[in-house]
Amino acid sequence: MFRYCTRCVMPNTKPDLAFDKDGVCDACHSAGLKNAIDWKAREEEFKKLVERFNNKDGLKYDCIIPVSGGKDSHYQVYMARQYGLNPLLVHFEPTMRTELGRKNLENIRRFGNVLELKKNPDVYKKMVLEGFRRVGDNEWPNHIGIFTFPIRVAVAYKIPLILWGENSQLEYGGPKAARMKNTLDRRWLEEFGGLLGLRVDDMVGVGGITQQDLIGYKYPTDEELLAAGITGVFLGYYFKWDARPQVELMQQYGFSVKEDGAVEGTYTNYENLDEATVGVHDYLKFVKFGFGRATDHVCLDIRNGRITREEGVALVEKYDGKLPKISITDFLAYSGMSRTEFDSVMDSFTDKAIFMTDERGNLLRDSDGNLIKKYQDYSIETQLTARS
Repeated sequence: MFRYCTRCVMPNTKPDLAFDKDGVCDACHSAGLKNAIDWKAREEEFKKLVERFNNKDGLKYDCIIPVSGGKDSHYQVYMARQYGLNPLLVHFEPTMRTELGRKNLENIRRFGNVLELKKNPDVYKKMVLEGFRRVGDNEWPNHIGIFTFPIRVAVAYKIPLILWGENSQLEYGGPKAARMKNTLDRRWLEEFGGLLGLRVDDMVGVGGITQQDLIGYKYPTDEELLAAGITGVFLGYYFKWDARPQVELMQQYGFSVKEDGAVEGTYTNYENLDEATVGVHDYLKFVKFGFGRATDHVCLDIRNGRITREEGVALVEKYDGKLPKISITDFLAYSGMSRTEFDSVMDSFTDKAIFMTDERGNLLRDSDGNLIKKYQDYSIETQLTARS
């Protein structure tokens, strides 16, 4: 039965999200847990980590920080510097970089040297199209690159500490064991990293892709990881994660937000600034599960006490699930795909149990081309009544 959390507005269609007997999702419980954590003690843990990995002779990088150039990347490298770490910043080139993304990536160099993987564009595009058609994710190879290339660099350069940002399961909800976990490893990647059941080897033969073409996307072996002593940790374990004040702080150090309005698909202007086609990825989440990026942001703002649930409902109804026309245009230009094929693939991943259809099973849309949800009653009373 489709229902929304009675504290935020997240639906129970979100993968790995559990609800308690009162209809409250585990992401809301995680928010409460964050308020109960002794963050001063966590900071002391971080200082011990710094002491353990700090190369006091200054002849080697202390850690690797995977960066996109976005708000989280800026905060990660800023915090590393604040606590005396000398990081090597590692960047995986996105699918279709925006000018704002280019500007922010250039700005992040003020915190340290940047090592970038400039991917083979032909191989990568084949993987984009295969990911889009096969599992409904045009960003599939980007996820692989983001979570794999920094590990490969860490092994090659023998830099054992990798400093990631937020723990997405703690921030957005997920299994308790993952929420409490402080490390990002192969198991985390395979379960939560966006592979969607595909593996890198599944790309061999797609459009002539070879094993050699995929070297940069292959996660190091357990033996390589053990030999290099690799440890990947979430900064969000040591410091209370809250995007909005972090954005304000990073703007003082040159980070730029979108000044001409909100990012497509939501009401905020500080996230997903580097990648022109990510709106397609976010819209695919909407058609699969009935919620999009605006819902994610609303839920965070509710949990952080910035807006009420009623205000959140209004924002979701205004922004969530709207057809990302700009991102679609950019994706079609990048991929060479026709709009007819694009719509066909998108419809094949749309859950008709969530969206309205006609008597023939065809999806119904409003005058702007947006899908129409079957379940739009967010009232707490309805959720509790439906449960009982």
